[in-house]
Amino acid sequence: MKSSKEASKVHNDALKILKQSINDEAKFRDNQWEAINQLVLKKSKTLVVQRTGWGKSAVYFISTRLFRNQNLGPTIIISPLIALMRNQIISASSYGVNLGTIHSSQSPEDEELTIKKLLKNDLDALIIAPEQLAREEIIRNVLEPISKNAGLLVIDEAHCISEWGHDFRPDYQKVKTIIKFLPNNMPVLLTTATANNRVIDDIVDQLGGTIKTIRGPLTRKSLHLQCISYDKPSERFAWLAQTIPKLPGTGIIYASTKRDVNRVADWLSHCGIDAKAYHSGIRSDDKLYLEQALLNNEIKVLVATNALGMGYDKPDLAFVVHYQSPGSVIRYYQEVGRAGRSIAKAYGVLLSGKEDDDIQRYFINQAFPDEHLVNTILNTIEDSEDGLREFQIIGKINAKVNKVRKALKFLLNESPSPIFKGVNKKYYRNLESYDLPREKIKRRSELRLNEWKAMEEYISSKNCLMQFLSKELNDHNPHPCGRCANCSPKDAISTVYSKEMAIESGKYLQKINIPIKPKERILGYREMFPIYNFPFELKKLMHQPGRVLCYWADPGWGELVKIGKKDKSFDKELVIASANLIKNEWKLEPFPEWLTFVPSDRSKLVEKFATELANELRIDCIEVVYKIKQNQPQKTMQNKFYQCTNLDGVFEIASNIPTGPALLIDDIYDSGWTFTVISALLRRAGSDRIYPFAVTSTTNK
Repeated sequence: MKSSKEASKVHNDALKILKQSINDEAKFRDNQWEAINQLVLKKSKTLVVQRTGWGKSAVYFISTRLFRNQNLGPTIIISPLIALMRNQIISASSYGVNLGTIHSSQSPEDEELTIKKLLKNDLDALIIAPEQLAREEIIRNVLEPISKNAGLLVIDEAHCISEWGHDFRPDYQKVKTIIKFLPNNMPVLLTTATANNRVIDDIVDQLGGTIKTIRGPLTRKSLHLQCISYDKPSERFAWLAQTIPKLPGTGIIYASTKRDVNRVADWLSHCGIDAKAYHSGIRSDDKLYLEQALLNNEIKVLVATNALGMGYDKPDLAFVVHYQSPGSVIRYYQEVGRAGRSIAKAYGVLLSGKEDDDIQRYFINQAFPDEHLVNTILNTIEDSEDGLREFQIIGKINAKVNKVRKALKFLLNESPSPIFKGVNKKYYRNLESYDLPREKIKRRSELRLNEWKAMEEYISSKNCLMQFLSKELNDHNPHPCGRCANCSPKDAISTVYSKEMAIESGKYLQKINIPIKPKERILGYREMFPIYNFPFELKKLMHQPGRVLCYWADPGWGELVKIGKKDKSFDKELVIASANLIKNEWKLEPFPEWLTFVPSDRSKLVEKFATELANELRIDCIEVVYKIKQNQPQKTMQNKFYQCTNLDGVFEIASNIPTGPALLIDDIYDSGWTFTVISALLRRAGSDRIYPFAVTSTTNK
């Protein structure tokens, strides 16, 4: 037991570091010193559950500084998001902590430099992404050597450890491996803002030993919450366009999919609002620029998926709007909690639409790998004596690339795992027999479904919204906030938008630019096109950039397409809309002199549509592409290898085809390989420019 004199000295030293970081008036918030005391003086395992913006990083950076002053080794911080790491580097420096990082976006040179500094004791702390814990060389060459003298282990966003958590991540299971080789008396800090009682109990159970839990109130006094339901996207678009400019300061709009993020950002930009898109498809450098631009109030709003979530800290963020509902109340609390951390008033508005249920049930159904796919992967690996790299596995299995990758990751994180990954990056089969954990998957799926049902209750609740969130998080003594739209309707944001704006948004949604990008090369071409023998470089055979009228089942044209596919006849309105896009919006130079279509032995739908479209455009429809070999429906081919081999030798081009520029028509655009193959054949046969056009796109549907 440490003496009161020593405790007083550590408290004064800690407070001095806090003041140096912030200002001379800075004081510890409730429970901050208690957490530091547990780590530095009592060397305990401590779980801190505090609202976003409370200052959890201050606890571990001050503790790190104190441990370094005692000549202990660096702190190891497990943290899930690269965006969080960037903020943490800046935050650490203000506490006098020299912080290094290891994550997937680093160059090998940067990683090597970080490791050298760490092993030379030139870094005060290392922040490492959880997926790096699966790398044997990181465990053996980095973490084990520094663990003997490390001062502290920090597990940030600790709810990711628990399968009951809203954001469970299998990579976090490797944390238990690290704890095994740490000294018994080494303090461990776990932090989260989004753990209910069940998640807390699971964390304690998994990590074992005695864990001190420090929990504070999770309610946010600055937040004014509100729920607004609009069935149609056009209604939400109209509301956003008229409301966002009126909201003070800058903010975030969250959407569930990358497609919706891009669409909302484009619409707001179209309306003269400074909005940018942020999602996993954005380059790392561009993400960093966008994060900084929002921090500096250089843009009005960042439209983002949950890629901009845990760890992004902008204290004066004035509003968070959800274009669609997230899948759980806890996730919603985490995201809306980005707003109002250091300002007196901020808005959290949840818009909801009729597509929300479909989106969330899709995510729930896709959360775990299919049993047939898992067995196919295991059999494929087992049949190879020399092991297989990831791309080789993908080439042998008719499944989407991301599903194969997700299944491999799932299997690697099973304990015991039925596969392992060698230093040569090849996958090998372990000797253990393996059955998919059906009961565990069923339990987790039911949990996600119950979380979604709770979210639906929040959306329709007539009672205090902040109190609802607090109860779901098992907060102590939740009570009505007096500020949300249900508690104080007079302070609610208006739900009204003008008829003119609704018409404008409806028109905009029918004029979305959906490009068809030409494929310039064929990777693995010798295996995929042995009959056509296409060259690796397709530049002399590829089509021009193309266009699609609409997305499948989207409001407006997308709904008409869905009906037309069912009835095997497209409405005349779709023909007119397609002709209008081609003539007036696409701006083709030179304009097509004729058109042809992708043949089908199952339906005359595309041929009929192409004939009617040619009449509207006043050009000839000429049948020049013939199907000479039966193949499987292209929609059943799940990755590039199967999509390409399924088309090899299927089509033949008529002799003496017109040489002028032409449109190539199909009903559905997905992978784009059908357009690529037929265009290449047409170009070989002497045709000039080929412009592909499809009625609808099922990409990211």
